[in-house]
Amino acid sequence: MHLIHKVARMMVQNHLMSLSNMYSLDSDLKSVMRSGWTVLSAVAFTLAVSISGGLNAQATTSQEVAKTKRSAQAAAPKQTSAAKSPHKRNAAQASQSQAQSQKVKKMARVGAATAAVALAARPSFGQLAGLHQVQDHLDLKSSVAFVMDQDTQEVLLSKNEQAVLPIASLTKLMTGLLISESKLPLDDMLTITQDDVDTEKGSSSRLKVGTSLSRGELMHLALMSSENRAASALGRTYPGGMPMFVQLMNAKARQLGMSDTVFVEPTGLSSKNQSSAKDLAMLVNVASQDPMLRDLSTSHGHQVAVGRQVLQYNNTNRLVKNPSWDIGLQKTGYISEAGQCLVMQAQVAGRKLIMVFLDSAGKLSRVADAERVRRWLETTSFKHQVNIQRPAVDFISGKHEAIKL
Repeated sequence: MHLIHKVARMMVQNHLMSLSNMYSLDSDLKSVMRSGWTVLSAVAFTLAVSISGGLNAQATTSQEVAKTKRSAQAAAPKQTSAAKSPHKRNAAQASQSQAQSQKVKKMARVGAATAAVALAARPSFGQLAGLHQVQDHLDLKSSVAFVMDQDTQEVLLSKNEQAVLPIASLTKLMTGLLISESKLPLDDMLTITQDDVDTEKGSSSRLKVGTSLSRGELMHLALMSSENRAASALGRTYPGGMPMFVQLMNAKARQLGMSDTVFVEPTGLSSKNQSSAKDLAMLVNVASQDPMLRDLSTSHGHQVAVGRQVLQYNNTNRLVKNPSWDIGLQKTGYISEAGQCLVMQAQVAGRKLIMVFLDSAGKLSRVADAERVRRWLETTSFKHQVNIQRPAVDFISGKHEAIKL
């Protein structure tokens, strides 16, 4: 049964991976789909019990059939040597094994679908706080939204902008900002180690332990494709190590006036990395003035040579390839606790705008929300600020905080 459990678990994981590749999910979402081992193990164990039970029943039936055959053979004349050909017996055994294998795969596929539904159904912090109950005239699917004119600092739209939530891989903007400001040599070769392997969500990566890439290439992959091991290596190899890097992340947040923000690591895999839309707008405002962060975050794709392989990485934000958008800086993010997230600096209706969308209901929804806001801004005179808020939960302190209406 242990072997069946292992096979079923592998089938569940492979099915989830095929789903992620089929729908071109970004690195963050693939990471989470590769995680959730508690759910997967439970499903795999259930499959193992079910399959084991089925096989045991089949074995019992097979024994009864074999017993009947032996009785019939005892009463019948002896078979010829041709009838007892080992080739025929081997063919029959192979056919039976193939049938059992197909049955195991079918049951594992059903389990994989069940696991995927269970993972997708896990509520975000915003959902738990009831933020999705807030309605707005644009029918945004993000529970938190904030749009500001970068030049005038005029707030054009705000929805729960002071709610403090996990920010997933939006964290990597701060990681990139610190590396850029440090002026560390971008051609220094850094090696991925076991310390960079995700133990928070159990996600995997194409950057295997032992892979060596330049600091510049790791920056590119972290900002464009949200590569978690790349971001981890950038923080780990910073002078003073990871503790110093995280300390500097929080110091930079305080310097920028990001009073709602806390960082515990440089990737965003931890739900303890939290901020508000208002704070993130401050980060985007500063990061968008850094030429390297602008270039790397909006890059369409990048290839890196790893050993004998050439790995192709693509941008997690499809809007950077859309000619109707003029995006100066962007970053996406996803973990189940944060929902789908997106921040951008873009030119819309002749104005430089900062957009923040947190806790969106789906990967496509965050992009659709950006499109909705753009269409609205292109047809409005900006005379009226839209402010939609409700009481929310400060997940850093765990206290309920009344947000001003």
